[in-house]
Amino acid sequence: MIGRLKGMLAEKQPPHLLVDVNGVGYEIEVPMTTLYRLPALGEPVTLHTHLVVREDAHLLYGFAEKRERELFRELIRLNGVGPKLALALMSGLEVDELVRCVQAGDTSTLVKVPGVGKKTAERLLVELKDRFKAWESMPSISGLVVEPRAGVAVSSAENDAVSALISLGFKPQEASRAVAQVGEEGLSSEELIRRALKGMV
Repeated sequence: MIGRLKGMLAEKQPPHLLVDVNGVGYEIEVPMTTLYRLPALGEPVTLHTHLVVREDAHLLYGFAEKRERELFRELIRLNGVGPKLALALMSGLEVDELVRCVQAGDTSTLVKVPGVGKKTAERLLVELKDRFKAWESMPSISGLVVEPRAGVAVSSAENDAVSALISLGFKPQEASRAVAQVGEEGLSSEELIRRALKGMV
């Protein structure tokens, strides 16, 4: 129903966005891989979207590339994989990394994603292997408080990063620890999330 949105990036609270399209604000949830490529607030943005209709809500998911949206659609077709788990997989791994995991039968990387146990990882590999054959030829696409480090104040970017990781399914303590371990000041919430995820997955 809503396949693409083009408007102004009005709010960015990972992993949620608000995009203003001619005065109408669309709330959109995005994977971290899309978040990293977003422009600054007030800048124009185009997102490829997928609408999920439930009895209690209409949920809009956005992606920087059509290829990401296609992966999301492949994932949510699988038994036991909902939008939240699909976003967690796509936030922890780039599209090409996930394809390589499936091709190599790599369960050890998948089980590091929150919500993915060993049995789920094995089932994902089996069910995605045939689906991903067609992907081989496709072009690549390039509130909680952080545990403070000694003598270092916690920034709002760090709190935003922790909240985003928790929304992806990480436990509060895991998210807090991962952000604190980045150990570099002055980073944006997007960069903190990227580095924290790389350290966790």
